Amino acid sequence: MTALSPTPTSWDRPHRAAERMARAWSLAIAGTSYVSMNGLEVQDFLTSLATRLIHALTAEVFDPADVREVGSTLVAAHFTEPTTLERSLAVLAEQFGNAPVKRVAQVQGALASGYALALRDRVLDEQEEIRTAALWARARAEEGRRVSEARFQAIFAGAAIGMSVSTVDGQVIEVNQALCDILGYTADELRSMSFEDFVLPEDPPGAGEMYEDLLAGRRDQFRIEKPYVHKNGDRVWTDLVASVIRDEHDRPRWLVAMFEDITDRYNLQLRLRHQALHDPLTQLPNRTLFFERLTALLDSAAQSAEGGDARVGVCYLDVDGFKVINDTLGHDIGDQLLQTVARRLARSISGEHQLVARMGGDEFVVLVEQCAGVDDVIAIAEKALDTVRAPVHVAGHEISISASIGVVEQPLRGASTGELMKAADTTLYWAKADGRNRLALFDAERHAREVTRYELSASMPAALERREFYVEYQPLVRLSDGVTIGVEALVRWRHPRFGILGPDSFIGMAEETGLIVPLGRWVLQEACRQAAAWRRDFGDRAPLMSVNLAVRQMRDRTIVRDVRTILEQTGLPPSALQLELTESAIMGSGGEPIEALKDLADLGPRIAIDDFGTGYSNFAYLRNLPVHSLKLAGSFVAGLRPPEGPDPVDQEIVAAVIGLAHTLNLSVTAEGVETAEQATRLLSLGCDTAQGWYYASAGPAAAIKL
Repeated sequence: MTALSPTPTSWDRPHRAAERMARAWSLAIAGTSYVSMNGLEVQDFLTSLATRLIHALTAEVFDPADVREVGSTLVAAHFTEPTTLERSLAVLAEQFGNAPVKRVAQVQGALASGYALALRDRVLDEQEEIRTAALWARARAEEGRRVSEARFQAIFAGAAIGMSVSTVDGQVIEVNQALCDILGYTADELRSMSFEDFVLPEDPPGAGEMYEDLLAGRRDQFRIEKPYVHKNGDRVWTDLVASVIRDEHDRPRWLVAMFEDITDRYNLQLRLRHQALHDPLTQLPNRTLFFERLTALLDSAAQSAEGGDARVGVCYLDVDGFKVINDTLGHDIGDQLLQTVARRLARSISGEHQLVARMGGDEFVVLVEQCAGVDDVIAIAEKALDTVRAPVHVAGHEISISASIGVVEQPLRGASTGELMKAADTTLYWAKADGRNRLALFDAERHAREVTRYELSASMPAALERREFYVEYQPLVRLSDGVTIGVEALVRWRHPRFGILGPDSFIGMAEETGLIVPLGRWVLQEACRQAAAWRRDFGDRAPLMSVNLAVRQMRDRTIVRDVRTILEQTGLPPSALQLELTESAIMGSGGEPIEALKDLADLGPRIAIDDFGTGYSNFAYLRNLPVHSLKLAGSFVAGLRPPEGPDPVDQEIVAAVIGLAHTLNLSVTAEGVETAEQATRLLSLGCDTAQGWYYASAGPAAAIKL
């Protein structure tokens, strides 16, 4: 039989496709149910149903209601045998073989659901008729009672569903043949049993309470899905409806139970649920089942008074370099590799309190329940790493792979699914960033720092617009007489949550995100505006304004134009401005940064190398650049003030740098001067200017003494 497939012929002509499907369908279910239709009538009837199923399969949005109605229509037409449903589902699987698997499963599930619901309603109608007959028989006179009893006995014996009558204390009094067929026992064997013989661990919780409510009159009947054990040992699932017959004093006398065999439907539901909760490629539990299990674990701990010490562990695993394998060897090889990894993980790690699941792509996760501590989870993660490291042989290829794992272990009480998985994902990223082929353990403090860093990074653009940044100034003092000859502009962030932040807290992020360009432009403009104001007020006594330029600013094409525009707008003479650049921004590279440096120097500002000594420190290279000043890194200056006296190595380095700088006609500024001893020592070594807390910390423009 040719299966329906999404070709122009079958989808453009749905009626013809429905006719073909109906012919196959009618042949499949022929003889399974007794209906008052001949073969052509059955085929016409099924053609209309097939049309609806094809429409449901191809609809953009799946609507299960119409498919359920197809199932109920089958029952309404007296196609009521379980074999009819089984063969109908098989026809669907065959006819829709090339359609999306998920949609086929949805159609099958909805059809089975509608069929089962209609069949159940049909049974309920029969049950209601029986109950009505029983009540009517009780109300009649003695002669009528005998007639009714005979009628009831006939219905009882010939009913298509299983029935039993028991005493209220659980002793079976009477059963019909249908119940004997369902359970495989004879009537005498069943009559020798009591309720206790049918109690199973799989019984629904609360069944005992429902029975007590029934006897007490708090309910007229109860209905549950309950398993029984067939005489041959198989599980039989039934839809059980129980009600009580009371005497003239309203005392419970007899328990009447009706049983519908729903084993086929139950097993179908199990298969559909398995498909919904397992990964089709690896057959491991999927993310849906993982989150169900984790959520249930967390809910249980939250509701349990004894769950305060319980702990949970999560190992989030990602196969290193899997994309390269897919791109070079092909997705088929990649799929086989994932299947092998999944089998190995399931075999080496899965246990009663451990769940291995595939989250998607090349990511797997291990849920560790009832762990004794972080060492247990780390041991499992290390076992997973060893498992993945073993070479994999796929289609003639020997593939050596590794994995990165993020490990989280914490108390169950107070944990949440979202926070736990976010921590695991973050820790996996740490493991990959640290070099892969390793595990990383979640660190709450590191995570908090990274969250804070992310929040700062995300809020920087808006902070610049809200003018949360401001500039402070630190004096540059001439060592020979202590006169302030310049200031360095230092940006600060008045953050509404974290308070005042120095540049070390956000300049690196601004570099990474590119915001350093507009931020640096704003700082330069503010500093030049202040320098121009000082020049108007103090004339030649106005200090030199020194402003830092970041590496990314130097590589921005607009840097020269920005400096020129700001100087023109503020009216500041170029000679009153000093631009500080790090060695990495201009040394050891060519091209645009060097050209930009020369163009900046042509504008007239002084050029200073900041933190000299921490980068290339190449004097031969430096002599060819338009540089006017060097600023010694604070780490060298710090060596001049230990309690036991200046570090001789640092002192020699500082002396050598100062001497070479003067040879190149460069002035030298020392950063981080904190004591009079350092200032005296620097002066004796020939240093020109200094800045640091010994003179003044950075502050507002009004605090600068000129």
